Amino acid sequence: MSQSIDHHQLIKTLGRAGLIPFVLLTLMVWLLVDNDLQPFVATALACYAAIIASFLGGVHWGAAWVHSEAGSSHRDEHQVPALWWGISASLLAWLGILIPILSGLVWYIAQGELSIDEVKLQAQAGLVWLGLLLIACYLIDRKLYPSAGLQHWLTLRFHLSTVASLSCFLAAGAL
Repeated sequence: MSQSIDHHQLIKTLGRAGLIPFVLLTLMVWLLVDNDLQPFVATALACYAAIIASFLGGVHWGAAWVHSEAGSSHRDEHQVPALWWGISASLLAWLGILIPILSGLVWYIAQGELSIDEVKLQAQAGLVWLGLLLIACYLIDRKLYPSAGLQHWLTLRFHLSTVASLSCFLAAGAL
């Protein structure tokens, strides 16, 4: 029993530690003296947010895999939405990284140049997208976690998702 408690505590501790890049990068966007560096820090934050969103989708893949390998009594119909969401989260996160790149490229082609303010605008769009995606991940987890037996993690997921998504929105607001 103590092993399970330690395991749960480790998950909570590591989950909270995973917020450190969100908070630090957001603070850096707000506190950087040189505004020309903000888009680079915002891009680092966007990449981290995308990795986390992809990880959150992977949790569903892992849970479905464990249930299918263990011959679980969970019906396949509960695993199919989890598998679809698992890959969708990754693709939507990738789109969040591509938004600044593709929109910046289109802007550059149309205008022939790209100012730092335009680069910031592109980074801002990606961060807002990823903040919304992190909220969507939590809302979908509220629907899918119970069928995977993971509903006891929803309170932690709420706290982590709140800080992560707010970090993306706050960083976007600084640009």
